[in-house]
Amino acid sequence: MAAAFAAIERIDEGLWTTTRPLRFFGVETGSRMTVMRVGDGLLVHSPVALDPELQREVDALGPVRAIVAPSKFHHLAVGQWVRAYPDALVYACPGLEKKRADVAWTGVLGDAAEEAWRGAVEQVFFGARTLENEVVFFHATSRTLVCADAVFNLAEHPSRVTRAVALLLGNRRPGATLLERVMMRDRESARAQIDRMLAWDFDRILLAHGAPIASGGRDVLRSAYAWL
Repeated sequence: MAAAFAAIERIDEGLWTTTRPLRFFGVETGSRMTVMRVGDGLLVHSPVALDPELQREVDALGPVRAIVAPSKFHHLAVGQWVRAYPDALVYACPGLEKKRADVAWTGVLGDAAEEAWRGAVEQVFFGARTLENEVVFFHATSRTLVCADAVFNLAEHPSRVTRAVALLLGNRRPGATLLERVMMRDRESARAQIDRMLAWDFDRILLAHGAPIASGGRDVLRSAYAWL
């Protein structure tokens, strides 16, 4: 059955994604991994559980140069990837290096792009939500914002239970849920961080939970955080 979920989908030049089932407090939200080409290799964002078929598909795309855990909630499969790709650079969002001291992290992400992907991928530390400490990325050649929990899109999820919970949490359209609003500790900083993201020339959003935003992504992000 695992093979049914293994296929990597090509989204654009140098950009691929795959999803896996994921339950959060009993609610199916799914989880998306994104793979970006950087130089002569790949950056794996928010890795999902690694099985032999998925590994073969990734290897066919190129060598894995970097593995990124972009949020304190997106790290469960990192150990599998580190074992499979011991030569890859491994980066944690701020604070995750302490939570997952079992991982030999190369470094901790910040606002500046790491040398391994500088010029191909940009990033912003969305640190106003300290429980997540997410780092959001921009893949320039495909004009794609790549995030974990900065944007949810669950209102049209196949699961009726998930759709109902999404509505209760205020996720009637792509954007932040009420939980994310509660977690916001510094609105002024959050506004500045969102504005930095909006300065990127992106059209698409690849997010961890829910369907991707194929176009109009900047308007979606602007609307999602208009309350700040």
